[in-house]
Amino acid sequence: MTIGVLKEPAHETRVSLLSELVPSLLKKGVTVLVESGAGEKAFCSNAAYENAGAQIKSRSEVLAAADIVLSIFQPDPSEIDRLKSKVIIGVFQPLFNVEEMKSWAVKGLTTFSLDMLPRTTRAQAMDVLSSQANIAGYKAVLTAANLYSRYFPMFMTAAGSIKPAKVLILGAGVAGLQAIATAKRLGAVVEVFDTRPAVKEEVMSLGAKFVEVEGAADASKAGGYAVEQTEEYKQKQQQKIADSIAKADIVITTAQIPGKKAPILITEEMIKAMRNGSVIIDIAAATGGNTPFTKNNETVNFNGVSILGNSYLPSTMPSDASKVYGKNVLNFLQLIIDKEGKINLNWEDDLVKGCCITHEGEVIHERVKGN
Repeated sequence: MTIGVLKEPAHETRVSLLSELVPSLLKKGVTVLVESGAGEKAFCSNAAYENAGAQIKSRSEVLAAADIVLSIFQPDPSEIDRLKSKVIIGVFQPLFNVEEMKSWAVKGLTTFSLDMLPRTTRAQAMDVLSSQANIAGYKAVLTAANLYSRYFPMFMTAAGSIKPAKVLILGAGVAGLQAIATAKRLGAVVEVFDTRPAVKEEVMSLGAKFVEVEGAADASKAGGYAVEQTEEYKQKQQQKIADSIAKADIVITTAQIPGKKAPILITEEMIKAMRNGSVIIDIAAATGGNTPFTKNNETVNFNGVSILGNSYLPSTMPSDASKVYGKNVLNFLQLIIDKEGKINLNWEDDLVKGCCITHEGEVIHERVKGN
């Protein structure tokens, strides 16, 4: 059997598999083909892949010969015909790309989208959302520090004292928790808001203050995402957030709802209450953002506040982002490749079934089918 690693679009620096993981596949009797230049932006050269035992090929050759294709982003629509009857694995956001998934089904692709993996203990080793969100939370704070016109830590100097920056983090999932830890390391005072009371202990253990709002809908089964809340709760939520934002210098927002537009947590009025030079980093930008002014991959200045929308922060750390992503992929491949190195799709496995979107000419994932 042959696995092919494709080069990502120009804006993406990561790669699905680094050379260091190639030997693990070769031991199973799997042939690994890598598109020329696929790992360059992640500082993994063609020579490194060849030294590890992979073969460097053109894109056309990889698409033609591979039984399983690894591509973080969707290949170009013009290439889908060449993937007929093949398996493709990546992060395809199928709840937002339903029509595309339907067209892939018609073309005969078997599609595994790892962002749809059930969020269970067993799935942690292949949880691409968590591994990439960890990086996003870290880089969100560093990006904010670069944009912010003042220090993060408190300083006592001969010229007077400098107060520490006040950071508000909206959402205490994987990205939010890493943002807390990073902001604290830089010496900021951190407050955190989340609709899930269960994360309070984690937040406080990292040295941040947890802002509580009573009456939140149960989000325990939402896999770390936000869930829809009642109007009464939203009003309480907005007031609490408004009180905290008025005092904050940096706000990092991470709230997303699967298959839906990101909730607006920061209103125009709240932004107007922030002082000049403040910074908002919106990690939820790809699904609309948590402010009304967020634009993905852009920095917008509103009323003296810089609002940076960036859902691709993991791509700013391509080496480690590719390393952990590739390990996630390798762990998933163990579920669908048998000891003889052949494809074995076990539909009794909840993880295999849970992230399969298309198979044998149909969209088989219930949530995608129902969208």
